[in-house]
Amino acid sequence: MSTPHRVVIAVFPDVDLLDVTGPAEVFALANRETGGRAGYRVELAGPEPGEVRTSAGVRLATDLAFAEVTGRVDTLLVPGAVEVTADGPVAANDPRVVAWVRETAPRAGRVASVCVGAHVLAAAGLLDGLTATTHWSTAAQLAAEHPEVTVDPDPIFVRTDRGRIWTGAGISACLDLTLALVAEDQGEEVALAVARQLVMYLKRQGGQSQFSVPLSRPASARRDLDELRLWIADHLDEDLSAAALAGRMCLSERHFARVFKQETGTSPADYVQAARVEAARRLLESTDEPLERLASAAGFGSAESLHRAFRRQLATTPAAYRRRFRTD
Repeated sequence: MSTPHRVVIAVFPDVDLLDVTGPAEVFALANRETGGRAGYRVELAGPEPGEVRTSAGVRLATDLAFAEVTGRVDTLLVPGAVEVTADGPVAANDPRVVAWVRETAPRAGRVASVCVGAHVLAAAGLLDGLTATTHWSTAAQLAAEHPEVTVDPDPIFVRTDRGRIWTGAGISACLDLTLALVAEDQGEEVALAVARQLVMYLKRQGGQSQFSVPLSRPASARRDLDELRLWIADHLDEDLSAAALAGRMCLSERHFARVFKQETGTSPADYVQAARVEAARRLLESTDEPLERLASAAGFGSAESLHRAFRRQLATTPAAYRRRFRTD
């Protein structure tokens, strides 16, 4: 049997349950699929010894207190916790966890965050000058609080710092990230065997933009622009060129483009494209409409245009998307 690979997972009050149990299950299956050769040994470490109540209400028992984690750690895994506020989900950082991660990371072979655990790594200074991802709903928070980190909200996971630092999206993406860790350690055949046991893809198509809503942007300071955005959503199969939209607002095309970008953070063309892709996604999820008819309804004009837009924005195809997300 190979030398044990020590995996230490941080647990703390209100930690997301799947962020802990998901990776632990992947490592356990890797051991099983290799007859123990993978050698993963998972330990749960918390601020104090004893039970920890997770966000789901399920309690986990720690193996060690933070102070008891000594020696080398092969993989340090850091999950996250979320607070629900009136403005939406906010990543919460426990100062005890941040301090421990900052202290432990230098003697870890690699460090990986799961979901909003990226906020902990950032607070510990581990992501400075690097590219990272997190759950799409807190990506803006991570970017605002840590401008020294390049936040990419779309990937399922990001491997950086010569493979030493990994950040993953949320929440089920903890499985994708852990499978990638197993693939790095044991090869893709072992990772594929584990994925089969989990009945999931070894590498899923596309990124988080498949699961977020690209049009969920805050209201602008201009009521007329907000009204235009609502009108766009109801008239996707009409002429939505910048010139046509500018004319509707009685502005020059150049001035309209400048105002639209200032208020929404995107160009009129990109906004319309995102709106049409969003509409097509909903139709693919809820109807059996042929692609040509669906493309026309969403304003693409042809299935070829729809296909190109999905490839560009979601890194998948309409047919593949329908197979994954058809709701009935």
